[in-house]
Amino acid sequence: MKTEILELYSDYLISSFNYTTATDLSNALNGAISHDKVTRFLSQEVLGSKQLWLLTKGVVRQYEREDAVLIFDDTIEEKPHTKGSELICWHHDHTKNRSVKGINILNCVYNSGVATLPIGFDLVKNPLQFSDIETRKVKRKSTITKNELLRNQLRVCQRNQLKYQYVLTDSWFGSKENMTFIVQDLGKHFIMALKSNRTVALREEDKKQGRFTRIDSLKWLEHRPVKGWIKGLNFPVSLHRQVFTNKDGSTGLLYLACSDLNCNASEIEAIYKKRWSVEVFHKTLKSNIGLAKSPTKCIRTQSNHVFMSIYAALQLECLHLKHKINHFALRSRLYIKALQQAMKELALLKSA
Repeated sequence: MKTEILELYSDYLISSFNYTTATDLSNALNGAISHDKVTRFLSQEVLGSKQLWLLTKGVVRQYEREDAVLIFDDTIEEKPHTKGSELICWHHDHTKNRSVKGINILNCVYNSGVATLPIGFDLVKNPLQFSDIETRKVKRKSTITKNELLRNQLRVCQRNQLKYQYVLTDSWFGSKENMTFIVQDLGKHFIMALKSNRTVALREEDKKQGRFTRIDSLKWLEHRPVKGWIKGLNFPVSLHRQVFTNKDGSTGLLYLACSDLNCNASEIEAIYKKRWSVEVFHKTLKSNIGLAKSPTKCIRTQSNHVFMSIYAALQLECLHLKHKINHFALRSRLYIKALQQAMKELALLKSA
């Protein structure tokens, strides 16, 4: 990687409040770097998790802790008007409960309690095309599932000797394969959300006899987890029902499974609450970095722009750690400075 352009491009993504283009960056630097040089940088070999780790490793080691958590979650950057491809295609968005066209990114974020750092990501690609029998429309599918991508990223974290205690995910990644891999292959713990129709047994005898009950039909003790067996899992977990209040005053329920049987209800809720940091990270990517504000048209430049956006988010987090100012306040500070400079330039033009 050409580190000079890497740093300039990431600074540009943090500083820009409009669409990000190679020409605009070149103009901002008064032509010190040509737009062709920027374009060639984005057109080099596709940058991925390996290169991200090389850039993140030093910061991670600085804030690494034994009780840290790894958080996995995916986000979709909508691209409704961009030409479809194996990268930009239709994905189901569970937040909207419908399919949207865009780039699906699976992120792995390291939360040490102090810092929230991106350490890995995968772009979900759908290279296989097929004709849907019912609709007769051409659709796409992937050769690897997001759950398999998650396990691959966990293997990389193990090879990198990353220190952490828990893996946190939402219900989308709460498969028995993921749970088994984390506990039995990695020797780590997980706390995962479960869908309300997930079936469990509260006694080992019921598990052996195949008698399972939907988790939402259990009689729960107030603020006390229960030991149980999830169908298909060969070891027990702590099952907990968390009751929370939404912003509109309504009540919500969250079913959690924790492989650490020593955790009480308060500890399970406190640890799982750290999962929210990945949502903040996604918000930064979309609102503070301009992930969607690049008009790149080919898969390679689109992929590398995503990489650069994630790296820029890392840089913004480093500024947060240094100055104790959150991402939105940092961006607001840059905007005010830019506005002040623009007004000074306007005053000069008026007085000329």
